[in-house]
Amino acid sequence: MDLLTTSQAADYLRLGERKLYELVAEGRIPCSKVTGKWLFPRHELDRWVMSELVRPSGMVPPEPPPIVGGSQDDLLDWSLRQSGSGLAGLAEGTEGGVGRLLRGEVAAAAVHFHSEAEDANIAAAAAMPRLHDAVLVGFVRREQGLLLPPENPKSLNSLQDVLASGASMAVRQHGAGAEMLLSVLLAGAGAVAADLNRVHPPCLTGPDLAVAIRSGRADCGIATRAAACGAGLAFVPLVWENFDLLMRQRTYFQPSFQALLGFLTRTDFSDRAAELTGYDVSPAGKIRFFK
Repeated sequence: MDLLTTSQAADYLRLGERKLYELVAEGRIPCSKVTGKWLFPRHELDRWVMSELVRPSGMVPPEPPPIVGGSQDDLLDWSLRQSGSGLAGLAEGTEGGVGRLLRGEVAAAAVHFHSEAEDANIAAAAAMPRLHDAVLVGFVRREQGLLLPPENPKSLNSLQDVLASGASMAVRQHGAGAEMLLSVLLAGAGAVAADLNRVHPPCLTGPDLAVAIRSGRADCGIATRAAACGAGLAFVPLVWENFDLLMRQRTYFQPSFQALLGFLTRTDFSDRAAELTGYDVSPAGKIRFFK
């Protein structure tokens, strides 16, 4: 870690040392006191400067509403309620949430991109020119798979089985992470969306898709293990995916998000993840990418 002394930090920020001490006294700048001396992590100073960035009116609202848009997730919904962060959720799919984030209509977007990239979420965040101050914070890794009626009466154990049998498949809307995953899996099987017996209209969330299967409207669909467990459905695992929170750097430092991120370190969070099933909480709260 690159640590700066008070004089070095003042030079780096082009501030007088007196002004720097004022910011320290007011708790407005990232720093740490070690053996009586103030030290300033350079990378935290960089983020602090970006968080205070002023943009011309019309680019994005200076303070977006305290809403997490993007993909729906049972553990995330529970965490927003239990953390005391004051954040609300607006689930409408990964790309829909990112669009709202870019327009300043939400403070963060829950995302799970799927592509040929080794880490699709990082690749997508890095490629967004309008999000030059992006921070990607890990929430969990999730297990995605085929949701099926109890006891899997049609013996559908893979996407190939679904294609070969002509089983009806509930799908998600365009831009949803699960729909991206389906496209990637179809390409790997040498198939296209038209080869599937797709049920319309698309389901807007994983729990909606689970209801479509539970009610008999569809034979199968792709969603999380937690969605399957919550609806009492059978589950065939397909992949583990990164499920992250994408936001601007200034948002990361806001008290509401710090409250949420702090909650992710508690045993309440890991215990709830274990109850819901299909989660790996090791990435929770870690910065996975920033620019």
